[in-house]
Amino acid sequence: MSERIAITGIGIISALGMNVQENLYALKNSESGIGKMSFIKSIHQDEFPVGEVKKTDRELAEYLAIPYERTYTRTSLLAMVAAKEAWLDAGDPLEDKCGLISATTVAGMRTSEENYVDFIAYKEDDFFVEAHDAGDGTEKVADFLNITDFITTISTACSSSANSIMLGARMLKARKLDRVLVGGVDALSLFTINGFNTLMILDKEACKSFDNKRAGLNLGEAAAYLVLVPEHKLKKTDRVYGFVQGYANANDAFHQTASSPNGMGAALAMEKALKSAAYTASDIDYINAHGTATNNNDLSEGMAIMKVFGQEIPDLSSTKPFTGHTLAAAGAVEAVFSCLAMQNDIRFPNLNFNEQMEELDFSPITTVIKKPVKTVLSNSFGFGGNNSTLIFSKE
Repeated sequence: MSERIAITGIGIISALGMNVQENLYALKNSESGIGKMSFIKSIHQDEFPVGEVKKTDRELAEYLAIPYERTYTRTSLLAMVAAKEAWLDAGDPLEDKCGLISATTVAGMRTSEENYVDFIAYKEDDFFVEAHDAGDGTEKVADFLNITDFITTISTACSSSANSIMLGARMLKARKLDRVLVGGVDALSLFTINGFNTLMILDKEACKSFDNKRAGLNLGEAAAYLVLVPEHKLKKTDRVYGFVQGYANANDAFHQTASSPNGMGAALAMEKALKSAAYTASDIDYINAHGTATNNNDLSEGMAIMKVFGQEIPDLSSTKPFTGHTLAAAGAVEAVFSCLAMQNDIRFPNLNFNEQMEELDFSPITTVIKKPVKTVLSNSFGFGGNNSTLIFSKE
């Protein structure tokens, strides 16, 4: 690749905590954020565990020190918390030309669900209509942080925020921007809970990624953002968490929701990302797998990993048993986790794993491993076969 892209700021809010340090503490201590639904009311409340952020919308607004207004959806508030942490972490942008690329799938759906019935009945209080679309949260973040040079929203299902990171890196390389805030957000909603239940891929217990007896995923909500800066714009005072070393997106076009059983698209994304980084498979220290714990994904991704890495598969785990599957936010959440792995020389465990899959020749790591991490490959695979792989390097 040409000029490298540095990561100079990170921010996150998830079921593990309100900020980077709280998330890191939970990861290092194998403390999952999965539990009973408490902040969203559903007929499935006692049936499916989820990864909820343990704050009401009003409490999120108070945390941000802004007035609580209904024009702020839960999606917007989550995004603002994580984006603010990343933006402040990176320091003053001075005269930089700054951009924001944010990803979401649920957008304002949660607020729409809460207000739709009254709107139909009384034709009043339609504030949520304007806040429903995917771009609303992006605009709220941009206004909150005064980012004006470039703003856009990406929605490619579960690979959305991985693709926002990829687009941000490409824009910096093309000298379209000097600095870009990239990431994604999704809040839990009845639409996703009921939709994934209809697909019959929700586990009634804590999910077991890559386990032979896996029974489905746990949904989660989160927001995570990273500040990207091209190497020539780095200042001596910048803290560098790592570099976006390589990336790729590949679509296997196999099915509307399922991945190809042989992992064709996933393997292609990983192979192309390695090529863009000028790496070979042996250069990767740790894989943060997509690992949703569904029968289809874990088989497809596992087959792809064996194809790409052969008999020399590095330490691998899915962190979704910690946070739940946060949909559009997942790629950015796991990009932040990748930075934390490199900064702290830690490989995070695959919680709840017991039995190796019959079809695979490997098992994920199940305990915290303290060992140097110079490179991380992170997978994010979305519906429609939209497969994305990011590669991060420490130096």
